[in-house]
Amino acid sequence: MKRLPMALCLALSLTLGLALPASAQMYKWVDSNGKVQYSDKPPPSNVKTEKLRESAPAPAPAPSAPAAGDGKGGAKQDAAKSGPKTVAEQEQAFRKRQLDSAKAREEAGQKQAESRDRTENCTRAKAAVASLQMGGRQVRIDEKGERVFLDDQQIAQELARAKQDAASACN
Repeated sequence: MKRLPMALCLALSLTLGLALPASAQMYKWVDSNGKVQYSDKPPPSNVKTEKLRESAPAPAPAPSAPAAGDGKGGAKQDAAKSGPKTVAEQEQAFRKRQLDSAKAREEAGQKQAESRDRTENCTRAKAAVASLQMGGRQVRIDEKGERVFLDDQQIAQELARAKQDAASACN
C-alpha cells in the first residue's frame, strides 16, 4: 500500500517538472525612469515590449542547401550560415587544425634543417679553398692508405675543384 503514494508523487513531480519550462515567457521593456526591466509577467499596455522567449518556440525551418554547381559558394556559405556546429563537427575541425599545424611545424623544421646544412656545406667548402690557397705542402691519402704529397699542378686542380664546390654550396 505504501508504494502507490510514492509512485503517484513521482509521476506528479515529473509532470510538473516538464510542464513548468514550457509555460515560461519573458518580456523586456524600458520603464518610465529609463531602466530596462525583465519579467515573466506582461508589462503595462502603454509600454512598448519585446518578447524574449515564447511559450513554445516554433522549430526553425531547415535551410535549403544550394546546388554544388550554382556558383554561390556552396559549402562555404552553408558552413557560415548553418549556425552552431555539432560536437562532432567541432571535434573534426579541431583535429584538422591540429594536423595542419603539425604539418606546418614539420615543413618549417625541414626548411630550417636544409638551411643549416647549406650553411655548413658552404663553410666547409670555403675552408677547403682557404687551406689550398694557404700554400705549403698538401697531403692526401691514396687507396692503399699511404700519404701522397701533391705537386703544384695537382694543388691547382684541387683548388679549382674546391672553388667550384664553394660556388655551388654558397649560392
